[in-house]
This record gives sequence, C-alpha cells and structure tokens, in this order.
Amino acid sequence: MHDLIEAHNTISFLKEHGISAKKRYGQNFLIDRRVLNRIIEGSNIGKEDTVLEIGPGIGTLTQALCSYAGRVIAVEIDRDMLPILEENLREYDNYEVINEDILKVDLQRLVQDRGLAGKRIKVAANLPYYITTPIIMQLLECSVNIESITVMVQKEVADRMQAEAGSPDYGALSLAVGYYAESRILSRVPSNCFIPRPNVDSAVICLRLREEPAVKPGDKEHMFGLIRAAFAQRRKTLVNALSNSSVIGADRERTASALERMGLRADIRGEKLSLEQFSELSDILLSE
Repeated sequence: MHDLIEAHNTISFLKEHGISAKKRYGQNFLIDRRVLNRIIEGSNIGKEDTVLEIGPGIGTLTQALCSYAGRVIAVEIDRDMLPILEENLREYDNYEVINEDILKVDLQRLVQDRGLAGKRIKVAANLPYYITTPIIMQLLECSVNIESITVMVQKEVADRMQAEAGSPDYGALSLAVGYYAESRILSRVPSNCFIPRPNVDSAVICLRLREEPAVKPGDKEHMFGLIRAAFAQRRKTLVNALSNSSVIGADRERTASALERMGLRADIRGEKLSLEQFSELSDILLSE
C-alpha cells in the first residue's frame, strides 16, 4: 500500500497513474503528515465511530480514517478516482465509496439505508474550496445525528466561521455556524502542504454540533431571513437593508422601533448584532 502522505510517494503515484488534479473538482492532494494527524486528533476518532468523508480523492486521508474508525463512508464525485481508491484502500474492509455529488446526496436516506439512524456520525474531510460553504450548510441543516465536523477549508472561510460580531469576517456564515455548533480552528495550513499548491492558505477547523441550538427564536426561518437580508447589503444600516429586501421587506418604522426597544440605535448595521440580538429582533418584529 502506498504511504500517500509523503510528498515523494504522492508525486510518484500521480505520475505512475497519469493523474492530474482536476480544477473543476477543486482537487489538491495533502502531503503533510502533521496536518493529517491534526485532522484525526481533532476528530477524536475511535473504533466505535462511523466517519463520513467528503472528496477522498486518491485516499490519503481515507487511509488514516480507515485505520482509526470502525467504518468510513466516502463520497467522491470523480469517477476516475474509484479504481485509485480501490487500490489504495485494498488493505481495509471497513470502508464504502459512493460515487456522487455530495450536494445531491440525501444524507438522511444514506444514514437510514446503512442502519445508522440515531447513531452519532463524525465528518472529516479536505473539502473542495469552491463549494465549502454549501457543504457546511448542508451538514449543519441535514437533521442527521452528526457529532462533529472536522475539515480542511480555505483560511478565509475558517475565519468567517468563528468570527464575532463587529469583526470584518463576521457574516451570515458566522451566525449559522454559531447557531448550530461550537467552532475552533485547530491548525493553520500553508499552501505548500498540498500538491498542486493552492493559491491560498488553509486551516483545519472543528465544529462540534450543539445538543440544542444556541438561541431559540419563535421562527427560525424568519430569523435567518433577517440575517441574510442584513448581510446581503452589509454596508447599509439594518433598517435600510431589511426594508429593501424582497424577502423580508420589513417596514422601516417597525424595524427602528424594534431596535429602540432593544436599546440599539436606528442607524446600526447588521454586522454589529449578535446571534442573540437577531433572535430577539425577529421575535419583536413578528409580535408587532
């Protein structure tokens, strides 16, 4: 079996099999053992765990996951990688590869069909950067019993996930992640840890899903509608952003009055409000 985490082994393997990274799938192959270990350690994977991996590629992380986990389910969109994964995982019998686009996979059905309904699942992956946010949101909102999500993402996205109100990185993604999970950046990852080298640095981040959401608004969808409207025009005041939204269309006077009840200025921007404040604002607007 090829020890793919070593750079020279990965280079030789890619040349031997005529493999080149496909930009349309965001493929970059990890070649740093310290980073690999950080993902495994951050996931806290044991033999009792089932792990969902997204985008296994040639199987570098998958090999490690199979060594530590009881079961690995890997979703790979690139059909050309299927025989490669079979070769690199031939020493393991605790894995399954699904040739699908993860964004089109019904995760609830996947779990049910494999007898995993009600069981805790951990996600570990080197995510394709061009669809990181949709994948994260799918995992957070899928109603599958996910315990943790430990993933490699673009550093900028990791910073946005754990940003706090008032910071430049703070936005709708920060609030969505905070609603569902507690986040922690485990490691910064320079671009030279991959073949080919991406144009940006990366980070390993761990999201531990909450037993209960961080806040409990009367109408979750309304609250997130407010959040999306606020950050769709983040340079505008919250009053203007909400009144201009075709989805929310909140009356300027009602929004200003609600903010006053909360002890906030009418000219405040959405980037200054915490998750708790968005929840409160949503409840007030719905009650009037």
